[in-house]
Amino acid sequence: MTIVNTLQGEYQITHGYGPDRAPQVMQDHWNSYITEQDFNFMSSNGLDAVRVPVGWWIAQDPIPPRPFVGGSSRALDNAFTWAEKYGMKVIIDLHAVKDSQNGNDHSGTRDGFQEWGDSNIGETVAVIEYLAARYGGRLGLAAIELINEPLAPGATFDALTKYYRAGYDAVRKHTDAYVILSARLGPTDPQEFFSLASSMNRVVIDMHNYNLF
Repeated sequence: MTIVNTLQGEYQITHGYGPDRAPQVMQDHWNSYITEQDFNFMSSNGLDAVRVPVGWWIAQDPIPPRPFVGGSSRALDNAFTWAEKYGMKVIIDLHAVKDSQNGNDHSGTRDGFQEWGDSNIGETVAVIEYLAARYGGRLGLAAIELINEPLAPGATFDALTKYYRAGYDAVRKHTDAYVILSARLGPTDPQEFFSLASSMNRVVIDMHNYNLF
């Protein structure tokens, strides 16, 4: 199969292969792309943590909405098992939220549009609640990142502030692991969430500065 244009995310892969072939394609990927041997190698070479990106559909595993396929929770379970075996920690990163926070293929977008906003906060918090409940008791959990690279101005400061407060509260029901807030991409004040973070405990702000692009 040849994927055209620039979108090559999980939505395009699973939609392109369809319900008959996509489950096996994704399972083969999960079984081979990162394995226990990789965790052994990383640990042996001084790395002590991994950041694992997940999509919003993980909360509906093993029967996520089409075109996504089941199996992502098992893949994350494996990451925790291997990390704990080799003395490493896991940062769970909600990399893709429903309706997309930035329009990029790695956000799970269908068509490149960025539509995440106030109306999505409740269901996105529910995904965080699922992750915190499932993994909050694991020794390998270091942190949960509430969202990855929300893009301004589409992802507004007000909507993210509401979401970050609710997401933080959801995590704290289950664990005192670090909570990571992602700074917005685009022409924004890089310190805009400092005040919010200072009102919380064990919070980190994740900033991605793409100086070469």
